[in-house]
Amino acid sequence: MTNLTTRRAIGSAALATLAALSTGAWAQDKPPLKILVGFPAGGSADVVARLIGDAVRDDFSSVIVENKPGAAGRIALQQTKAAKADGQTVVVLPSGPMVLFPHVYKKLEYDAVKDFTPISLIARFQFGLVSGPATGVKNVAEMLAKAKADPTTASYGTPGQGTLPHFLGVLMEQSAGVPMTHVPFQGGAPANNALLGGHIGYKFDVVSETAQLHKEGKVRIIAVTSATRDSQVPEVPTLKEQGVDMDASAWFAMYAPAGLDAATLARLERAVVNAVKKPDLREKLVKLGMDPVGSTSSALAAAQRADLARWEKPIKATGVALD
Repeated sequence: MTNLTTRRAIGSAALATLAALSTGAWAQDKPPLKILVGFPAGGSADVVARLIGDAVRDDFSSVIVENKPGAAGRIALQQTKAAKADGQTVVVLPSGPMVLFPHVYKKLEYDAVKDFTPISLIARFQFGLVSGPATGVKNVAEMLAKAKADPTTASYGTPGQGTLPHFLGVLMEQSAGVPMTHVPFQGGAPANNALLGGHIGYKFDVVSETAQLHKEGKVRIIAVTSATRDSQVPEVPTLKEQGVDMDASAWFAMYAPAGLDAATLARLERAVVNAVKKPDLREKLVKLGMDPVGSTSSALAAAQRADLARWEKPIKATGVALD
């Protein structure tokens, strides 16, 4: 009985050891993930990246979000391009750097198609035209009348030169026939501060950036740029409803460096798609005024190709070309 008890004890210990080793190996199979964001903390890109990071945390040994603001998101893209294609470094960004910048910059530091692996289109979103407290403007007609009478009042802030909000301002200037002055910032949050301080008259940015300030009466969203009204501010009419023929929306997506192997791509894609399916994450995205998507890699690639083609003619028509 003693020998049998001993053998059983040894066997149980061996099984426990194997289980521990197996658990350790399983944990080691989960790689770390670093999510780069090309804009400051507090902006919509940062919020989306952190929501995704929290939602995929169980799929990785660790998840960190690093803000690399500057150059309208291009710094983060350059660092992503230079990273090892092992699935451990990705970038979450709005669509502008991937579908607008190739038509805008004479010398872009990256190829938006060849240098990156599409992972997933996370969500779509809309833009708003916001008037600051110093303007007293309540609608687009008042804004245009004031700008025609005094062009110095029509300064507008954006998250950066060459971004979609920048071109919304350029297109509005051309469509409405009024002079406007672009003031670029390193993200939506700094533009908000300038708007509240009266340093700029208006702002084009993601609706979620100023929806709460609008509801509190600190600023006023006077128009949304999409074809339909935004659920966050349903009382705000579209630009088209106010006589300006413009319609634009965008998306947030995740990309990795080019050269990702199929298995790693599938793992990253699955993590994001499953994350966006989670009811709590979807609810948070909707509250931010976004339409959750969580697409496949191929669907993101198709969306990027379509928007690259769609924006080429309008951007070239503006005559804007940046170094």
